Amino acid sequence: MKHSPELSRRRFLQSAVTTAGVASVPVALTGCFGDDDDDKNNTPDPDTGGETQVVVESTTVEFGYGVASGDPLTDAVIIWTRATPVDTTETKAVVSYKVSRTETMDDVVADGVFETDASKDFTVKIDVTGLTADTEYFYQFGGSNDVVTSVGKTRTLPLGSVDKVTMAVCSCSNFPSGLFNAYNEIANSDADVVLHLGDYIYEYGSNTYPSQDAEGREPEPNEEILTLEQYRARYAQYRTDANLQKAHANKPFICVWDDHELANDTYNGGAENHGEDGKDEGSFEDRAAAAFQAYHEWLPIRTGEDRSRIYRRFDFGELVRLHMLDTRIIARSKQLDYADYLTPAGIDTAAFTTDLSDVTRTLLGAEQHGWMSEGMRTSAATWDVLGQQVLMGRMNVPAELLLSLAALTSATTLEELQAAQLAVGQALTELATIKGRMLTGDPTVTDVEKARVNTVAPYNLDAWDGYFVARELLINAAVVYDRNLVVLAGDTHNAWASNLYSADSTGTIQRDKAVGVEFATHSISSPGLEEYAGFGTDAVAQAAFEGAIQLLVDDLQYLNAANRGFMKVTFTPDDATAEWVYVDTIQSSTYTASVGKTLRTLPGASNRTLVEVTPAV
Repeated sequence: MKHSPELSRRRFLQSAVTTAGVASVPVALTGCFGDDDDDKNNTPDPDTGGETQVVVESTTVEFGYGVASGDPLTDAVIIWTRATPVDTTETKAVVSYKVSRTETMDDVVADGVFETDASKDFTVKIDVTGLTADTEYFYQFGGSNDVVTSVGKTRTLPLGSVDKVTMAVCSCSNFPSGLFNAYNEIANSDADVVLHLGDYIYEYGSNTYPSQDAEGREPEPNEEILTLEQYRARYAQYRTDANLQKAHANKPFICVWDDHELANDTYNGGAENHGEDGKDEGSFEDRAAAAFQAYHEWLPIRTGEDRSRIYRRFDFGELVRLHMLDTRIIARSKQLDYADYLTPAGIDTAAFTTDLSDVTRTLLGAEQHGWMSEGMRTSAATWDVLGQQVLMGRMNVPAELLLSLAALTSATTLEELQAAQLAVGQALTELATIKGRMLTGDPTVTDVEKARVNTVAPYNLDAWDGYFVARELLINAAVVYDRNLVVLAGDTHNAWASNLYSADSTGTIQRDKAVGVEFATHSISSPGLEEYAGFGTDAVAQAAFEGAIQLLVDDLQYLNAANRGFMKVTFTPDDATAEWVYVDTIQSSTYTASVGKTLRTLPGASNRTLVEVTPAV
């Protein structure tokens, strides 16, 4: 991409002035912080023959955080930058902007000026409307001093019949854990849009899992963030990353948060990483308000009156209806914890089952579920796609394995960790061997061995597995409205793919009734199961671990438990295809990227399962 560094402020403003009032499409531009008075648009002046002189105040600014665009519609898109006053005592700054059909910025369709101030952390976010569908646009900002931003590139959504839509799907970008090489791959990809499914930042302090500090990438501030100023500073640090800036400059983003934009394992009204273990971290409501404000300031998201409501919908013509959900903050019931059901005799399964099937426990809440269901009912798209945070696929594992995994995650010393890793490996080997014998019809498998494999429980109670009724309600909506359902997920740092099935009133899974598929992306940089399980970079041990898990979890069709990258999902009228793209290192800027797995699914009630794609020879 050409960045036009030679374009000075004078030429930028002169171009903005001379093109005012002659745009070939009607445009309306509004600020996105709930205060339209801050947006001083360069609109035609009937008293001066259609030209308005742009007056930019003299605050000297720097553009150190790049540009970004997001939330594209058929006729609108958000554009973003941050104008940092050089004089730190300044309380406001005015920035020029323009949008063009050409990268040389000489076919301008929208321009104007925008006043930002300290209350917005000097971020600039503009909703450019009146644009043409399925059209590539370029945009640029300028300051009152002789400085302009690089040129950003974006695209509006299509209308009507669409041949193909390609999405880069990513999550879990942890600055201290390693380099953002995957963002560079996203920037250079053929994706039309980037879906960030959350954990755009992490709230942890220095050297706290999963934020072990890579060289030169210690978190700023270096303590756990709690206040608005701290959240802003953390976003600012992330946005200095060149690869992240490049991805934002090259592609429009559609984002939702997960938990780490606020605090680990957030739920409605609290979080695991807030006020627990005797920590005094103040008001959770104040912390949440600060996190929401910083998120909306620093990301190119369309902001409404209620910053906590981020679920929204995007139509890619008649091909894809994308429902972006909030399964994390707005309505989630507090997560269940197996530790609360432990008795001297083991887990109180009756109490646990009662709570797991409680109809009042929710992930989406009644309002969001109703919105989601209505969106499916009215959808005319080939594919209904859920962009959301946590795994929906059923991850039921042998119950005895849960005890080993619990010891693994609760280990506090190296000796405890190594012992737990050994126990997990041994249990996996034994259980997978039994399951393999069962699948081949081995008559020597004992009833005790069968019980070891068949007595299962949900692995991750933070995911949809911990919200049984909520998942069945959503899946039932897809069944009732006969939708081709593709669920996209992040959160776990690992790559997964599962078939989705409904369950009857007794909880029995109806595997003869395919509902849809789930494609789950691995992380940009956050560590995965390789650190918990202890196989690290041992490819043989990794393959054995992944193979055992896939064998034991019936609906799971793919797992990569160790590698970083992103997922590219391509939709056509004939299929939906996921490619898991892996980078071979996040410790060096010299890396290679490759597609590690490709799976697809087909539309139609009899086709909604995963199909292996054979690599071309």
